[in-house]
Amino acid sequence: MNDEIGWLMAAAAAVLLLVLGWWRLRRSGWPWGRRPEVDAQRTQPDSEAAASTVLAGPPTVPETAPGPIDLTEPERQHPSEPEPGASAAAEAAETLLRQAQERARLDLAAREAAERQAAAEAAAAAAAQQEAAQRAAAERLQAERAARLEADRVAEQAQRRAAEQLAEAQRQAAAERQAEIERQAAAERQQAERAEAARGEAERQQRLRAEAEAEARRQAAAAAAALAAERLAAERAAAAAAAALKAPTPPAPRPAAQTLVMVTDDSKVVRVKTSRLLAAHQFRVVLAEDGVQALALIAQEAPQVLITDVEMPGMDGLSLTRALRADPRTAALPVVMITSADDRLRDQATDAGVTVLMGKPYTDHDLVGHVARLAGVTLGV
Repeated sequence: MNDEIGWLMAAAAAVLLLVLGWWRLRRSGWPWGRRPEVDAQRTQPDSEAAASTVLAGPPTVPETAPGPIDLTEPERQHPSEPEPGASAAAEAAETLLRQAQERARLDLAAREAAERQAAAEAAAAAAAQQEAAQRAAAERLQAERAARLEADRVAEQAQRRAAEQLAEAQRQAAAERQAEIERQAAAERQQAERAEAARGEAERQQRLRAEAEAEARRQAAAAAAALAAERLAAERAAAAAAAALKAPTPPAPRPAAQTLVMVTDDSKVVRVKTSRLLAAHQFRVVLAEDGVQALALIAQEAPQVLITDVEMPGMDGLSLTRALRADPRTAALPVVMITSADDRLRDQATDAGVTVLMGKPYTDHDLVGHVARLAGVTLGV
């Protein structure tokens, strides 16, 4: 705005100079009939000087203004003459003034445009700077967020790795405990198996010893029976010889209630059935499961008749008969042997000293009849 005022003042000063020049020419008595070309030539330097003054900038106003111009004298000298040079100068001055004003306006517009452009560039620079600052801040925030995320990821990874290590350690500890339990169980199982094997071996040895002892007893009983059979055979021979010389005396009758009959059989059914049959005929009955038990019971009380089976565990019927014949106290005890193969055992039974050999099947009447006859018991009809 100050520059525009300066340009206007410069233009006004130029016009003032032109007017002053014109009045000086009139005052000095410039010939009025001179050609317009000369006036124009003389006026042109002044116009150019004024224009250069306008273009150079606002003029410096002198401290003391010129004195008042006396315009009355020339006017009095030439009151009605035309002034073509003054008109041209005025037009030139007006043209220069208009040009100066136009230049001033253009310069002002250019300066304003430059100022606007500079302001726009400054605003753009400020906006760019602000955008750069915002972008830098956003990048910084993003970097900080990325750093936090990375730190969180690293922490989470470390925590997960620690958890995995803890789980692996716990798994290994559990596996070691399980392995230790399995080792202890295997050791206990092996120890139990060894103990079981030792116990089984001890039982087997004990069973072998028992079998050996039983076999020894059986062999001893067999030997004793054989010896008794031999002695019985000798006694029978002697008795037969004496009987040939002397007639036998029949035994005195005995009641059934005073007659003891022993039933020896490994079958409980046979023992019960036979004992009931004999008890029904008033006989006293004692039962034995094998030959060994029969010998023990006979040692306590000798029966009047023995009923025995052939095949029994421990001591069979033949061995029992031989043992009885070997003992003088039971050498004459009547023995009734029950068998399912009487033909094959007949010779062995005879050699052992069996009194009556009954083959299966047999009737109850026959068995009771043999017992009564051998015991000397008369049964009622």
